[in-house]
Amino acid sequence: MLELFLISTKRFIGLVSSSLTTSPDGQANLRLRRILVMLGFLPVFALGQGLHWLGFLLDDLFFRGWRRVSVEAPVFVLGVPRSGTTRLHQVLAQDEQFTTFRTWECLFAPSVTQRLFFLALARADRAIGAPFARLLRKIERHVFAGLDEVHPMGLTTPEEDYFALMPVLSCFILALPFPNFEHIWRVGRFDTDLETSERERLLSFYEACLKRHLYVHGPGKRLLSKNAAFAPWAQSLAQRFPEARFIVSLRDPLETVPSQLSSIGSGLAFFGVPADSEPVRQRLTDQLAFYYENLDRLREQVPESRHIAFGMHDLRGGLGKTLRAVYKRFELPLSADFEQVLVHEDGQARRYKSSHSYSLEQFGLTSIKVSERFAAAYRHPVLASPPASQQPPLEARPASC
Repeated sequence: MLELFLISTKRFIGLVSSSLTTSPDGQANLRLRRILVMLGFLPVFALGQGLHWLGFLLDDLFFRGWRRVSVEAPVFVLGVPRSGTTRLHQVLAQDEQFTTFRTWECLFAPSVTQRLFFLALARADRAIGAPFARLLRKIERHVFAGLDEVHPMGLTTPEEDYFALMPVLSCFILALPFPNFEHIWRVGRFDTDLETSERERLLSFYEACLKRHLYVHGPGKRLLSKNAAFAPWAQSLAQRFPEARFIVSLRDPLETVPSQLSSIGSGLAFFGVPADSEPVRQRLTDQLAFYYENLDRLREQVPESRHIAFGMHDLRGGLGKTLRAVYKRFELPLSADFEQVLVHEDGQARRYKSSHSYSLEQFGLTSIKVSERFAAAYRHPVLASPPASQQPPLEARPASC
């Protein structure tokens, strides 16, 4: 832990320096707006990082029991971005056999100490009528309102636990404020570009975060994790957690690429990264291509009893049937209560219409260019399959699907 702290501190100092002196994409001149944003963001970010590391230290002083927790047969929801993994996660999180990270835990409480502190505050607030909870709900409606069509979230909603990697500066979302941060791009190709020693350090840190979560929420629960950004980690996760199950959601690259570029545009703009930066766009596109390739390698690596993949069309047109097939494949108990959840959510999925609009052309791309760049993606059985209306039921498809 000390080694990771020292490595991360050194990297953070480098980020501070480069953010205030170097163009974020290595081409355009450094803009005044970028400097001003960073002068406001970096101190807040540093404070949050410091509190997280203090929490980890206090964990080892007062709550050492987290080290004895085992992460048994976790379920990982992987996939490519914009393929329905968020909705899938939110539905699965309603099954009481699972426990999963919530937004407030990911962002503000990766340590046991922080979690217990905020849970104690919540209990005290409820004892006096919950005035602070009502205030927080108003604030989060304002803060998260603009994300509803891109990535719906709230402080208590299930969230991607890759945010827990923020203290070690290995959460891929850092590519938005720091697109010239080379370490984060190596993390984006985790299974191939990181040295074995660094992969093991980060895997151990991540497993420790999962143990801390289970220590607070019940060691007897099954851990549910959803991370599209963990597609580059897929093979390493399969090796670190040999009993893990993997649910993989895919989508045609012709839809995924413009949807992803559109969804992160506002984030790049906020941090003063040119919206039309070709180097950044090219790196992000190459990153997506690696997601598809690495998920296909995962399919070849793990047995059918631990892996199932499907297309986004399966979630749109038959979420209930799809998840029943998942439970059958993994031999997960399906309770009567969760069966009712599936019936309700299936109807919601069929009625849902996204208002998030985008096109290849707005990013200077064509279907021919994307199809050529992502040719390997179409080798995956899910994307090589005929339209959903011509496919057999998911339960009857071969394991590679």
